[in-house]
Amino acid sequence: MRGSRVDRKTLFLKSLLLAVVLLSLTRPVFAVDTATVKHLDFEPQDAKRDRAVPVRVYLAEQASAGPVVLFSHGLGGSRANNPYLGKQWAASGYVCVFMQHAGSDQEVWQSARLRDRMKAVKQAASAKSAADRIQDVSFVIDQLEKWNQEADHPLCGKLDLDRIGMSGHSFGAVTTLAVAGRRSLFGKSYADERIDAFFAMSPQPGQGLSAQRALGHISAPMLCMTGTKDDSPINDRVTPQLRREVYKALPEGDKYELVFDGGHHFTFGDSEGFRTRGRDPDHHPAIQKISLKFWDAYLRDDQSSRHWLQSKQPKIDCKLKASDTWQWK
Repeated sequence: MRGSRVDRKTLFLKSLLLAVVLLSLTRPVFAVDTATVKHLDFEPQDAKRDRAVPVRVYLAEQASAGPVVLFSHGLGGSRANNPYLGKQWAASGYVCVFMQHAGSDQEVWQSARLRDRMKAVKQAASAKSAADRIQDVSFVIDQLEKWNQEADHPLCGKLDLDRIGMSGHSFGAVTTLAVAGRRSLFGKSYADERIDAFFAMSPQPGQGLSAQRALGHISAPMLCMTGTKDDSPINDRVTPQLRREVYKALPEGDKYELVFDGGHHFTFGDSEGFRTRGRDPDHHPAIQKISLKFWDAYLRDDQSSRHWLQSKQPKIDCKLKASDTWQWK
């Protein structure tokens, strides 16, 4: 009888140990401690354009230089937008540079009278703003190259500028596609060849050319994310269907698309308010996990991440709904 009790106790302890081991093995591989991440703000001045391009840099202490990820905010935003991404990526070893674009940033609506704010925002979505943003990206990379060599700069030696990613939401996705090489109406491209991979949230193909003619030549890795309700708050022409034309137009090879069923334009941001009420709690973790795998695959040449992306595993690991779309080509 006593031996039987000992056996049951031993069996219980072994079962408990096995459960602990299994739990550790099934713990999400994406869990990242962001407590070590800090941010630094800089105000570089582009003397050629007499223009400031404020940046917020997220980074964690690490022994070696980290790949760089740039981020471009949406219309009326700032460098303070989307910290849920900056902190997550930085905690995984990336140096994340979140830019602010004068002329299409928060100053546009903050400086306008309440009744004029929507008009001011719409006016800011101009060809000039788009051109300024493209130049901002190239200027910031130039500036990072300088800072990385300046012995007394906080970023000295911390940047691996041979591996650069570019990302953005909404107008920031327009910027991202532009520096990826989207062709303009006259066939001109503003690709910055220093950038290796691109992540566009709420993208749109642009005007004047078909999506195929504008984007069909882009060979660089591209991750697109949108939602079935991802229209535009300022432009009725931009529909959820139009946003999906971007992925369709891209050529095969390292291209990915996530479409949240029910996802809207503010799914990808982190501001609070009436437009974000009812946000699906699984969306941000999915955005974080998939984007991090994308950076690992194409900025760190991690083959396991590439295999994960080119599988149905993201639907399982990221708790995607059956009605969500995850695809690659």
